[in-house]
Parts: sequence; structure tokens; C-alpha cells
Amino acid sequence: MTDKRTDDGSTVLVIGASGTVGRHVTRQLTEAGTHVRALTRQADRARQEGFRQGDLLDPASLRAAARGAGAAFLTWPFPTTEGAAEAVAALAGEVGRVVFLSSAVVRDVPGAGPQSPGRPDGGIEALLADSGVRHTVLRPHGFAANALRWAEEIRTGGVVRGYGGAAGLSPVDERDIAAVAVRALVEDGHDGARYVLTGPESPTQAEQVRIIGEAAGRLLRWEEIPREAARQRMLTTGWPPAIADGALDFIHARIAEPEPATTTVRDVTDRPARSFRTWATDHAALFR
Repeated sequence: MTDKRTDDGSTVLVIGASGTVGRHVTRQLTEAGTHVRALTRQADRARQEGFRQGDLLDPASLRAAARGAGAAFLTWPFPTTEGAAEAVAALAGEVGRVVFLSSAVVRDVPGAGPQSPGRPDGGIEALLADSGVRHTVLRPHGFAANALRWAEEIRTGGVVRGYGGAAGLSPVDERDIAAVAVRALVEDGHDGARYVLTGPESPTQAEQVRIIGEAAGRLLRWEEIPREAARQRMLTTGWPPAIADGALDFIHARIAEPEPATTTVRDVTDRPARSFRTWATDHAALFR
């Protein structure tokens, strides 16, 4: 959208630098010549170059870690907003702008602001808006990397068992999410934006499995299971019942109405979003 950098010498604090998206944000910022400061709770790692000790739930340490940085990439790994007000205030008092990795589950409700029942994302978006700090929100749909949940089934048996094989989803490559984040961190023109990020198409879950098989050189298939069986499996692995039901409702709805694809990645970065096939090809070794 713009090529103007806010400050070529500015430091960016990356929270969640080892995460699915954060590690790509760190790499892409570094490749662009921006100094990166990665937040870590580990004292030994904090002594290494490029790291700064701090904790999202310790505002004093977060302020110290952010001091002198021009911008911050924020992720929130906790299931509630407890402690978020203090964390946002700490960042707002030290940096010029914040880019927050939110979620496409957030809905803007007139008169009520961003809402995400059962998740903290909407609450943190509201805190950022109230803080007065310049900020950009990223609302990605499901990560392409979520397909890694099938990796063990694929490696050991070649069959993925799940509910909603006909559900059309628009997974977004985590590298594309990072590319949008980097633009928002180092350029002007993104303040106040709510970027909904998807891949360029909406393959069904069964099609995603087939694409992975083609990339990995294996014959794979999807095996449909009843919704209740999928729910019990989710509960067994620790999903709260309300969250599991919400996820299954979402998948059911996508059978009749596939997720739409947006052009936001192209609009912001001036290049098209990577397809799921590209992601699968680049990660094929993980499924062999």
C-alpha cells in the first residue's frame, strides 16, 4: 500500500518470536534490515544478542523490554484477557505502534465494538483502541500450518479421519501473515486497519489432504466420521466443550457456504497470497 518506512533505524519488539507467525515476522524484519528485539522469559536466552527478558503478565518487565523500540508485534497466548489491560498499557507507553495478531473470529458489533465470544481477541482489540496507541489488527483465517495436526495420521496410515471433509476453508500461509505484519510495522498508512487475511482459494478439508498427498508423493484419503465422534476426540485432547461445539458448528456451516477468500495479502504486500498447494509443497517432508 505504501513504500514509506517510518524509521529505517527503528527497533521492533516481537512478542511470540518463536511462534508459528512470530518466527517469520522476526526473519522477514531482519531480512529487511530492521533491528529485532525478541521478548523471552528465559534469563539465559535474554543474555543472547537479539533477545530481551520480559513477561506479558509482568507490566514492569514488559515496559523495560519495550523501552526504546519504535513498534511492537503483539500476540496473546492466553485464553482470557486477564492481564491484557496492563500489558497493552505498558506497550502503549513505550512504543509508537502495535501490530496485533488477532483472529477472523472477531466480529465488529455496532455499539459494542469487537466481539469474540469465548476468545480474548476482541477484548484486546478494544484495549488497543482505547489506549490511544497507533495500531493495526490482523485477523487471519485458519493457518495453513493447522494441517500439521494431520501429520501423524498421514505418516502412519495415510488416512485422515475427521468431520466435515466437504467444508471449504481458506487457510492462509503463516509467511503471508508475517509479510502483512512487517508492512504494518515499518510503513505508514496502516494505522487503524483491520486486515482480514486468507489464502487465495477455499479448498475443502478433503481436498487439502489430497493436495498434501500429491506434494508428499503419497496416496492419501479423507475418512468422514460423525460429528459426535469428532467432538469426543476434541474433548479427550483438552478442548473446552463450548469451544469444541463452536468449532464444529463453524465446520458444519462451511459445508454449505465455503469461507470466502480475500485479496488483502495482495493489496498490502503487492504480491498474491500463497496457495495451500504451495504451503504443502514447501512442508511436504513433514508428512512423509
